[in-house]
Amino acid sequence: MLTNTAPPPPPPQKLDLDSADILARADIDSPVLVKHVLIGWAELAETYHEHIDPRAAKRTQAQAAKLAEEVATQLRAKPDAIDTMIDAHGEDPGMAAKDPYKVATEDPFMPEFKNLAQRLRMHEVGVVKTLYGYHVVVRVAAPPPDPLESADILARPAALGSVDVQHVLIGWKDLAASHDPRAKARTKSDADTLAVDLLGKVRAGADITTLMKQFSEDPGSADSGRSYTVDAKSSMVEPFKNLALRLAVKEAGLVKTPFGWHIVQRVPPPPPDSLESVAILKRTDTSEKVRVKHILLGWKDVRAIDPRGMARSRADLEKLVKQTLARLAKKGSRFEVLMAEISEDPGSAKSGEAYDVTPDTALVQPVLALSLRLKLNEVGVVKSEYGIHIIKRVE
Repeated sequence: MLTNTAPPPPPPQKLDLDSADILARADIDSPVLVKHVLIGWAELAETYHEHIDPRAAKRTQAQAAKLAEEVATQLRAKPDAIDTMIDAHGEDPGMAAKDPYKVATEDPFMPEFKNLAQRLRMHEVGVVKTLYGYHVVVRVAAPPPDPLESADILARPAALGSVDVQHVLIGWKDLAASHDPRAKARTKSDADTLAVDLLGKVRAGADITTLMKQFSEDPGSADSGRSYTVDAKSSMVEPFKNLALRLAVKEAGLVKTPFGWHIVQRVPPPPPDSLESVAILKRTDTSEKVRVKHILLGWKDVRAIDPRGMARSRADLEKLVKQTLARLAKKGSRFEVLMAEISEDPGSAKSGEAYDVTPDTALVQPVLALSLRLKLNEVGVVKSEYGIHIIKRVE
C-alpha cells in the first residue's frame, strides 16, 4: 500500500496583523515621534489614485502581510534598524528623508495609525492596517539637531503673540517634499553649503527679498517676497515655527524641515492694508466666542484659491471691496446673497455658513483677530495671505 508522504500545505497567511495588545492600552502620549515602513498591495491601487508603489502593485495582500510580519520581527529584535528597513521596503515617500512624523491628538493622520503611534512605548514596534496598507511603526526619540541649525536661537523661549518672517527655502534631492528642479539636482552637502552662505549674506545685511527671488524654492513666497505671519497655532511645520517665534526683529537663523533648509529672518510687521478696518483691529477687548460669516476676495499677488482671484489686479480688488461694502451698507442687503455671488471661500460661499470662532479656533491669525473684535452685526475688513476677508459677526 502506498502512502502519501508529501508535507501538508502551509496554513493560510494571517491578514489581521494589528497589534491588539498595544491598541487596547488606555494611556496615550501626545505628541510622539514615529517612523514607519508602509507595505501595500495591488488591490489598494484606487486608494493611491493609481500612484501606487510598483512593488505594491505586484503584491497580493497575503504577500504584503508576510513581508510586514518579517519586517516587524526584525525591528522588534533591532528597532534602530528602522532606517534600513525604510530604504529596503518602505513605500511612503514622506519617509524617504528618514525624518520622524510628529503625531499629536489633533493631527490629521489616519485614525488607525494615530491610535497605534500614541500608544507605543519608546522604541516599541507595532503593526496596524489602514486603507494604505500595513504600517510597521516604531516610536523613536527626537533626533539630534543638525549641527548647522541655529541651536542658540532655538533654545530661547518662544515669543508671545505673532511674528512676521521671510525665508529662503533650499532643498535637496533626497527630500520627498521637495519638488523644485534645482533641489532635485542638489546633494545634501551642496544644500548645506548654499544655506550657510545665504545665512551669512542675510546676517551681513543682504536684502532677503532679493535672495528669495533668486534662490528660494517656496512657491508661495519666492517670487512675491511676501512675509508669513506666524503664531503658536499656525499650521506650519514645527521646526520652522519654532525658529520664527524665537527670532528678534531683523535677526536671521537656520533650521531644517522635511522641505529643506530655511534661512529665516524676522521682519517688522507690515503696515496695515489700506482696506483693513484698523480701528476695529486696535480694540483691546475681545469676545470669547462669536459666530461670523465672511466673503473672501483674492487677487493675483496673494495665495488666491479661486480663478477669479488669481486673475484680479489690486486695483480691481479695491474697487470690488468698496462696491461690496457699499452694498452691505444698504438697508435690507443680505450678507448671504453676496457670499454666494462673489465669495471665493469654497467652504462657505454657496452655503452661507457661519463659523464659530474662539481664541483657540484654527483660523489664519488676521481673520481670528478681527472676528473676535467685531461687535454684533458689525462688518469689518482684514487682509490675510489668501486675500481680503469681509467679515460680519452674526452672533
